[in-house]
Amino acid sequence: MFVKVNGEEVELPDGSTVRDALEATGAPYVEGTLVCLISGTRELERTIDTYRIRTTTGSILLELLPDDAPGIVEEWRRIYTELENMRIRWTTPSEIAMGPLRTELEPSRDEFTYDEDEVIMSLSGFSPDSTHIIISKEPHSAVYGVPRENRGVFARITGGKRTVERLTQDDVVKSVEPVVERKSIVESAAVTDLNTELEDGNQLFTYVKVKPSPESPQSVEHFFSMVEDGKLRVDYEANSFIGFYSLQGIKKDPEKIDKRNRGAVTLRNTGRGSGRVYIYREDRVSTPSHNLIGHVTEGMELVDIAGEGDQITVECEPGRIMTVAMTQKEAEEYLRGYGIEQIREGIMDDDAIVVVQDPPYTMDILREGKVRTLGIDPDKILEIELDPAAPRSSWYFRRLTGLIDTPIGSLKVHFAFPGMKVVMFEGDKSLAKGLIPENTPERCVKKGNIGITNMSRRHIGMVGVRLEDNDEYGPTGEPFNGTNMIGKITGGIENVEKLKEGDTVYVRERKRG
Repeated sequence: MFVKVNGEEVELPDGSTVRDALEATGAPYVEGTLVCLISGTRELERTIDTYRIRTTTGSILLELLPDDAPGIVEEWRRIYTELENMRIRWTTPSEIAMGPLRTELEPSRDEFTYDEDEVIMSLSGFSPDSTHIIISKEPHSAVYGVPRENRGVFARITGGKRTVERLTQDDVVKSVEPVVERKSIVESAAVTDLNTELEDGNQLFTYVKVKPSPESPQSVEHFFSMVEDGKLRVDYEANSFIGFYSLQGIKKDPEKIDKRNRGAVTLRNTGRGSGRVYIYREDRVSTPSHNLIGHVTEGMELVDIAGEGDQITVECEPGRIMTVAMTQKEAEEYLRGYGIEQIREGIMDDDAIVVVQDPPYTMDILREGKVRTLGIDPDKILEIELDPAAPRSSWYFRRLTGLIDTPIGSLKVHFAFPGMKVVMFEGDKSLAKGLIPENTPERCVKKGNIGITNMSRRHIGMVGVRLEDNDEYGPTGEPFNGTNMIGKITGGIENVEKLKEGDTVYVRERKRG
């Protein structure tokens, strides 16, 4: 049997499963994410009533009338692709004609009256071998040799009226394609597990591919951070979009603002819900509060069927350029693959660890064709492990240090005094707003433990680390009830004792096993 996986046809033995198809094609797929199964193109197209005609002047949308002219609609579904690469046959103040095509329809010799925006199948010269698609530009009467069914009217124009007015005989039809609407996909598709058996003609869609916009570098990088593990979880579903909220609360500068067409990926840049990302199922107008991240180029079928709580595999092209946490040598070889020039700074030895790249954003790096990589000695990086018992405080710490966006973050020393056995780092009161007490210590705070001052104290958001055990005060010098414990230093604690006020220290998160 033959099935298609993301548009690639593959022959499989009868009884094969979804997993067999994925393995046979090597399709992009992250375990546990959604797979879309469509029974077949022909069945899908029977549910689609909107078609887009792309011309050299612009696009026209027409909506079929299957209830009024089922016979002519069926003929349209059979022949519409033959219009591609044909010139506009003629134009008059009343009509535009495309063709000729060959049909199996029977002509009539009656005169009929037509309204503006009606689409007619005309058998010129009363011959099915010279069938034309006529778009009515204004009310008029004519003898078109149409089938008697609904005066030959099988569709109406629902978009692109300006294009209709501007078309001339010099224009060419570039393509004609069905517009896949969500209701069509939902009716024809099913979410499956990988052991589901396939049938001949099935289609599978395993991932969503996004083309980022070079004009929104901050927003694109935000999106890259969300899909670092190759998947996204749907946090909200509406008829017109699905939303992803894992990085909500992070504001971005206004960047490219554009129409939110079907397939557009946007980021809310301000206000309630800032940092949320949306993929649109239906067209929506532009708004200043949404930056355009990019557009979905493959896999809208998954966007259409995904529901709240589902996860979808996501790929970006081009993908993220991130040298932070590599050695200078690894970064050099990595960047060479993109044709990007590396400019080493700081410690330039091959085994130095890159802690900062400049420009920080992928789209800026691609535009400039070069990137500065700041290296430091590997043993100067602090390794930390965050405690899941303090989710709000850990989130604040990741935002403060930049660990949300990069593999290595940084802290600036606020207070360090020899013999005090505590070092404190600058916080951000605006980010720490609402940092309620959580995971407060009950007994001795151990050497290497990291804490944050919570909202019960004046210095909210301050970060500190203990260099010796203490039974009374937390790492920021506050009583236990004013301290949220977020984790511990697991590597490099000896470097903390050498820090001075104003120093910058770089931190890397160790994931719990």
